[in-house]
Amino acid sequence: MKKAILSFGLVFASAFYILLTGQQSMTVTPAAPLTTTSQPAPVAQTSNAPIASNEPPAAPTPAPAKTTPPPTPAPTPAPAPKPKNLYADGTFTGNPADAYYGTVQVQATIQNGKITDVQFLQYPSDRSTSRYINGQAMPYLKQEAIQAQNANVDIVSGATDTSFAFRESLASALALAKN
Repeated sequence: MKKAILSFGLVFASAFYILLTGQQSMTVTPAAPLTTTSQPAPVAQTSNAPIASNEPPAAPTPAPAKTTPPPTPAPTPAPAPKPKNLYADGTFTGNPADAYYGTVQVQATIQNGKITDVQFLQYPSDRSTSRYINGQAMPYLKQEAIQAQNANVDIVSGATDTSFAFRESLASALALAKN
């Protein structure tokens, strides 16, 4: 350990001396390695001589002449085909669906092939809790259906049964409206 510290100190002092004096002819030789293994340390090959090979040297290839191809006219994009309306226009009433505390039935209004409105014809409303829950859930379900343009809407937390029944009734109404 003392040898390593001493070697480091000598290297550091030599480097510092070179920086201060600007001398570059001084050569620093590292101390002997401090390894205790019996394997010899690997020797780095410092020769810049080419490695012998049985293959003849490759002839230099001339650089290809740089030519720029003439500009090609950009193809005219074809107009995108108009999407066929997914649904026929009209008002379509879905089948009633069981929502445990009552029945849900919806009516979908389609204009220009898109869902523009969904009305609840029936929903659980005989209990005050059902009226409160469905009063909160129905606007969300309607909005989701118009935005998604299908019956695959997110379930409203707290109104799971109503949500599933809504999806079922709307799906049957949209099946009638399919082109």
